[in-house]
This record gives sequence, C-alpha cells and structure tokens, in this order.
Amino acid sequence: MISMASQALTHLPSLENLPVPVINLFENCKSIEQLRQIHAQTIKLGITSLPFVQNKIIATSCAQQNDNMVYARQVFDVIPEPSVFIWNTMIKGYSNARMRMHCPRDGVYMYVAMLERNCKPDHYTFPFLFKGFTRDIALACGKELHGHVLKFGLDSNLYVQNALVNMYSSSGLVDMARGVFDMCYERDAVTWNAMISGYNRVRRFDESMKLFEEMVGKGVLPTSVTFSLVLSACSKLKDLDNGKQVHRYLKESGIVPNLVLENALMDMYAACGEMSTSLEIFESMKTRDVISWTTIVKGFANSGQIDLARKYFDGMSERDYVSWTAIIDGYLRVNQFKEALELFREMQTSKIRPDEFTVVSILTACAHLGAFELGEWIKTYIDKNKIKKDTFVGNALIDMYFKCGNVEKALMVFNELPQRDKFTWTAVIVGLAVNGHGEEALDMFSQMLKASITPDEVTCIGVLCACTHTGMVDKGRKFFASMISQHGIQPNVAHYGCMVDLLGRAGHLKEAYETILNMPVKPNSIVWGALLGACRVHKDAKLAEIAAKKILELEPENSAVYNLLCNIYATCNKWERLRETREMMSSRGIKKTPGCSLIEMNGTVHEFVAGDLSHPQSEEIYSHLEKITTDLKSVGYSPDTSEVFLDMGEEEKESAVYRHSEKLAIAFGLITSKPGVTIRVVKNLRMCVDCHGMAKLVSKVYNREVVVRDRTRFHHFRHGSCSCKDYW
Repeated sequence: MISMASQALTHLPSLENLPVPVINLFENCKSIEQLRQIHAQTIKLGITSLPFVQNKIIATSCAQQNDNMVYARQVFDVIPEPSVFIWNTMIKGYSNARMRMHCPRDGVYMYVAMLERNCKPDHYTFPFLFKGFTRDIALACGKELHGHVLKFGLDSNLYVQNALVNMYSSSGLVDMARGVFDMCYERDAVTWNAMISGYNRVRRFDESMKLFEEMVGKGVLPTSVTFSLVLSACSKLKDLDNGKQVHRYLKESGIVPNLVLENALMDMYAACGEMSTSLEIFESMKTRDVISWTTIVKGFANSGQIDLARKYFDGMSERDYVSWTAIIDGYLRVNQFKEALELFREMQTSKIRPDEFTVVSILTACAHLGAFELGEWIKTYIDKNKIKKDTFVGNALIDMYFKCGNVEKALMVFNELPQRDKFTWTAVIVGLAVNGHGEEALDMFSQMLKASITPDEVTCIGVLCACTHTGMVDKGRKFFASMISQHGIQPNVAHYGCMVDLLGRAGHLKEAYETILNMPVKPNSIVWGALLGACRVHKDAKLAEIAAKKILELEPENSAVYNLLCNIYATCNKWERLRETREMMSSRGIKKTPGCSLIEMNGTVHEFVAGDLSHPQSEEIYSHLEKITTDLKSVGYSPDTSEVFLDMGEEEKESAVYRHSEKLAIAFGLITSKPGVTIRVVKNLRMCVDCHGMAKLVSKVYNREVVVRDRTRFHHFRHGSCSCKDYW
C-alpha cells in the first residue's frame, strides 16, 4: 500500500496548496453520499482536475461496499490521461464488485482499455485483475493473460506469482497452478496456501498433504490458513493420525487458533469419529458460530448418534441450510425417513431456503418412503426456485421416481438431463429392472455402452436384475459370462447372488445350487436367501432346508429365514416340520418381523402394520375393507391361505390374511383418494400370494392402478394383471 500511495504522490505538485479541510474530508469519508458532497466541494473550489483529488475520489468510490463502480466510472471517463494507479484502482474496484454486480468481465475490459491507451501494467495490475476472476473468466482469459505477465516481465514478482497460482487453482486448473508454483523464483506462505487450496478444491487431498510436508521440510512457517486447509484435507481423508500430528504442530507453532481454525479442528476430529475430542474443543471455545454448532450436529449425526445430534441442533440459536441438511441427513442414516420429512417441513416454516444438497436428502427420504406427492412437490420447488439441477440432483430425482413406481417421469428426467454420468445410467437400468421393464433396461444398457460410459459393478447388478425380474435366463447367463471378457469386471458375491436368483426363479434349482457350490468366493446369506426364495416358489422343501441351514449358520437370529421355511413347509403340507421349526423359533426367542406398509396421501405418510387398530380412521378402514372383500368375492376372489402356517381353522386363516398391512393401506387409499388416482404402497416384506391376488382384482373392479413396492421388486397392478406376471 505504501508503494501505491507513492504512485499517487508523484502526481501532486500542488498538494501543499490544497485546503486542509478537503484532505481531512477525504480521510473521514464513510459513504457514497458523503463522497458526492465532497466531490461537489472540489468542483466549487476548482481543484477537481488535480491528480490527488481524482485519485481520492476514485479510490474512495471503489472502496465503498454499496456497488458504486458506476460513479467511479463517471469520474474516470473525464480524466484525460489516467495514471497506472487509477487504472489499477478501477480494476481492483471491478474485481471486488463482481460478485455483487455480476460484472466479472468489466475488470478485463478495463485492462484491455488500459493497454489500448498505452498505459503499461505494473506488479499491482495482475493481482487485482485475477482476484475478480470467476472460473469461466479464468478458463477463457487466464492463459492469455499469463502470457501478458511474461511479456511485461512481471513473472518474477512474488505477488504476481501468487496471483497466478491462486487464479489457476480457483478455476480448477490445478496442474497449470502447479506448473507456475514449481517455476516460482521465491515462495511465501501465501504461495503454498494457494497451491494446497487448489488441491483441496479438486479433491486431491493426498497431494495437499504431500505439499504440506514439503512446505514444513523447506522451513516455511505455516499460517493459520495453512493449518485450516491441511486439517480440511485430513477431514476428507478421515486421516486421524496425520490430523493429530498437524494439531501437535499447530500447538508447537505458537499460533493462537482463531474461530476458523477451531472449527477446522473440530471438523477433522468429528470426521475421523473422535467425537469426544471434537466436543471437548467445542466446549472450550470462547466464541462459537453456526459452523461450530453444525460441525457438532453433523459429527454426531454421521456417527449414528441421532439423539445427541438433535440435542445440539435444538440448542442452536441460529441455523442455516447446512445445519438443517446435516440433521436431515442424520435421520436418513438411521433410516428414520418420516422424521427427516418432518424436519424438512420445519425448515420450510423457518423460511430457510434449501440448496441442492438439501433437496437431494429429501428426495432420498421420499424414495425410501414412496412419498410420490412430496417428491413431486420437491421437483416443482427445484424448477420454480431455479435450484441447481446438476447430475447429483438429477440422479436423485430419477431414483425417487423409480422407487415411487413412476417409470414415465423417471425417464422424462433422464431425457432432460444435459449431462449423465455412470450413476445416472445405472439408476435408470436398475429402476427399469425392478419395475418389470427388463427389455427396456437391457436396451438402456446398450445405449450406455454406445455413449462410451464404462459400466461398473452396480451397473452389472442392474443388468442381471433386469434378466431376473423378466425371466430372461439365457440373456442373463450370456451377460454374466461376458462381464470379465467385455467389461473387465470380476463378478463378486452380489453378482453370483443375482445369478442364483435368476436361475432359481426360472425353476433351474439344481443349476442355481451348483452355481453356489462352484463360486470362487464364499457365499453370503443373500446368495443362500435367493436360493431359499426360489425353493418357496417351486416348493422344494429339501433344498430349502439346505439353504436355510446355511443362512442360519451365518445369521442365527435371522427371523425371515425361519418364517420363509415355515411358509415352504405350509405350502408343501409338511406340518410336522413346520411345528418343529416354530418350536425352534420359540426356544431361541425368534419373533416374526411384523409386516408394515406405508402409503402417502395428501403429502402425509401413513403407516400400517398387520392387524393395526392405531390409525385414527381404523373403524372406517376395516368397514371399507369388508366391503372390498365382498365386492371382490362377487368376481371370484377366494382368500389364499397357503402361506399361513398357524395351527388354526380355515376361517381363522382367512381372518389372518384379511388383516395384512398392505390390504389396510389399499383400503385407506381407496377411502381418501379421488377415483382414478394411483394408489402407491411400500411394504417391508415380500408381498404374500393372497395380497397379490387381491390387489390384481382391486385394480380391475375399482379401475385403479395400484403400485406396491415390496422387499424385492415393484408390482404394477392394472386392469386385473400385475407387471411381474405372477413371477416374484
């Protein structure tokens, strides 16, 4: 600043003749209104043309925080030969104003005008100019202006070097930044910080750590900014050992941690799972801001301690969208999706505007709950409020629509996305597969390959699922055999599970069993579970016993295995084995997982369990369910009790299936929705045979589309038929 002031002083031959009050007025100017009055006084005194006065007016105007570059430009335009100081001041003003005035190119235009008027830039020009660059401007002009730095012989100046490194780093051109960094004649802490920041920005955190070690090795003293950047890298890497080492070095450096640094320390320990240390730092802080509180909330939320996360969240005096997103994500992590939606409604009431990360979290909750109406509202909110609709948001929308059973809208979002990554394609392939569109899923996979997108392990699971849910055994075998040769993907246990499921569902039980025996990896409970499920469909009690035994060796407390085995025994009329299994369950304290179904109506998610009487409309629901049963019996409905393995009479068995949770949800949907509205139900277990038959008839008798998402797939019931073709 002293050097810049000396530039101004060289233009002041008559400074001693200026009225002292005028000089004092400039020194004490606090607003643009005061500056206008001072300017008027200089005009009256006839001193406006003096370089000192011109410099002061422009410098004061550019320094104001209320976007006064228009006023500065008006003064500038009447100066016949602006000095380099004035050019630099104008460039600096545009750089500082670009975020508020949305005019990032004005600084570049001013620089070009400077050259056109034969004013040579100095070592202040480029740092001021680069400071205002957006990523787009840096990509468009950065390299050319770097050439100007070399042309004017300023490349050896430390401040210009730092500005170049920072400009390239901020725009994501980190390799260009490193090239400048390596060629620097000298480096100070600012140079190193800019380079470390650049690596952090592009998520090359290992490089950040290496650079910090090199910095320390060369004897350059880190600043508080350095420590904040390096602790952030440790946080992202979840590198507790290096994080502790950096913390020790910080203590030895004698730097007193400021608020930013304390927050960085907290975040590092929280990210590495050391919540006790993070909380200790939090409790010892003299000053805390919203970032401090959010760090604690996020730390507890990410570690699954949602009650503690909520305690600190509720204790916040100020919350921003990051805080709300952190606690919402916490509830998602522990599968408390309804609570996540309730929090989002509170966030809306608090007038906090969500960002793209918040809406992705809410779309995830909607997907799990099958909350289609709320998901639609979020989609409208995104469009209306122009929330950044990047691939991240687009993928979440696609996933939500597919998991709510709306294939058409999922594909609409897919087709509208300007950019797609492998996760986009995989979401569509898997979504089409589980919704019963196997051929379309395989066609989408072919399009993915034509688009030169490399599939990954999850994509291959989607392709195999497509074959499984539509019974395309030969295509499934062929694809599985080509995974290594064509795509370089070694099948893992999940892929073998898909193959066992594919073969088993199609009735190839022997081949499915042999596939398990010949697996190069140890089969897990999911693989054996696929075989057990196939045994239920094809009533093979002997093989079912083998599969169940293997699962129970791996998961002795798995209640679903006992229940499925009981279903198989009941279907095969093996009542003695059924009683033995039930006695084993009783002696081991194994209880059946209760069936639970969710249905969203008018933006609210309602939950039903088998035999539920807790709903406020229970009486009306059961009354309507009786009417539905009567209507369906008139067109041939007969309760299927083959999967009821209780020791009771046929009438009691009919009563048991009558109270299943999905029936209650469907009845509630028919009561509370208008004719023609699709009924969407999400169930935690596999849909039983009787409920499946009942839903088919409901779609026919009441002319409703019914969509049920059970544990394994979607069932789209239309006009008396199901999309699964009774193959589930």
